[in-house]
Amino acid sequence: MKPGVDHIGVSVGALIFNHKGELFLNERSQLARNAKGHWEVPGGMIEFGETRAQAILREIKEEFNIDIIIDSILHTVDEILVDEKQHWIPTTYTGKIKKTQVPKIMEPHKCDEIGWFSLGNLPTPLSYITKLDLEEYYKQNV
Repeated sequence: MKPGVDHIGVSVGALIFNHKGELFLNERSQLARNAKGHWEVPGGMIEFGETRAQAILREIKEEFNIDIIIDSILHTVDEILVDEKQHWIPTTYTGKIKKTQVPKIMEPHKCDEIGWFSLGNLPTPLSYITKLDLEEYYKQNV
């Protein structure tokens, strides 16, 4: 059974900022489970017995070989991807990268490109969940 397809998937993501206030995003590969070719805040599935906070720290380390400092939970929403027949319930965090760390793509089958972007100059297209995350971030921080 596939999470998100055969049953509702539970996932995490993180808006990660650097010391310049830039947002870290990754471009999903054509082999990704959904949102292929879209730019997205990083994250992934929660494993059984793992807290959401543990999951986001693990996912970021596995995918980009960096450690982040979690600031807060931004929100938990329904991510219903009608065209892809998927349903996820992601919790998104906000956090920071330590100044000395540099992200590196560790799972090239999931991610084609990474980068730091100012909130006024984000790449396109953005994934559905990233759009929801940014809407909530702007509501809380502007």
